[in-house]
Amino acid sequence: MKTATPTLSPAATGGNSASEQRGTLLMTAGGVLLGSIGIFVTEAHQDAVTTVLFRCLFGGLALLLWGAASGRLAELRLSGRALLAAVLAGVLMVSNWALFFAAIPMTSIGVATVVFHLQPFWVLLLGAWLLREHLSSTRALACGVALLGLALATGLFDQPAAQVLSSSYLTGLLLCLFGSLCYAGVPLIAKLAPGVSAFALAWWQCAVGVLLSCWWPLWHGWPQAGAAWGWLVGLGSLHTGLAYVLLYAGMSRLPTSRIAVLQFIYPATAIVIDWLAYGHALGPLQFGGLILLGGALWTVRRSA
Repeated sequence: MKTATPTLSPAATGGNSASEQRGTLLMTAGGVLLGSIGIFVTEAHQDAVTTVLFRCLFGGLALLLWGAASGRLAELRLSGRALLAAVLAGVLMVSNWALFFAAIPMTSIGVATVVFHLQPFWVLLLGAWLLREHLSSTRALACGVALLGLALATGLFDQPAAQVLSSSYLTGLLLCLFGSLCYAGVPLIAKLAPGVSAFALAWWQCAVGVLLSCWWPLWHGWPQAGAAWGWLVGLGSLHTGLAYVLLYAGMSRLPTSRIAVLQFIYPATAIVIDWLAYGHALGPLQFGGLILLGGALWTVRRSA
């Protein structure tokens, strides 16, 4: 799935300025790039833990290079509460990636991506429950609509119930839901250390992922095919390194309302790629669910 999305104060808030136009292009490029992550995971033909390990390894190296080039390596030096928050967020993000990668072959790239985008609603509900944050009636209604949209988007209503329950499809959906819940914990933990930059969080997530999974190939073997290494290098350097830089640069130039709309590019791209590459087209009910889910997400982000 994706890296921790940077939350930045937009540099520009009005009009179609050159800065906003550039930000739109950068964020669009980042969203399209992230939307292709599923094909890299599928074509690498590796288990979920191996895929996570090398995404973290190559992604962390790519972020180090960018940090050195931009003079931001000092942001990686954390201690105390900030370090604890970064490590905990890393554990949750790595779990999210592993569950997402495991769910793709059980469902499809498009369905897994759509279900994982339930994350903003988990953030709202967990924030109201754990942090006692106010949940407005508009947001509560949006959460209800999102759940309805999610139920339709999963495709459960497009297949006989017996077929769904007897296959791995339901297992894949449950992995997606649990993964989105793990991802929802990342911004909540990040609130414990507001001074930690998104760049530092992303790099520490990669570092934690390498530490947690580096033992796996010693027991289960290393990727054998040369092509697999190419896909894994791309998964880390492109979908963690380059995509992060594009999104980071784009968000810093855009108002929140524009960011809310552009974040739909990622799941939309994933659905199109899944259809073009593997013939996995969404049914009418799934498209209807996607529209409901997208509308609810847009409402939540507009009212943020």
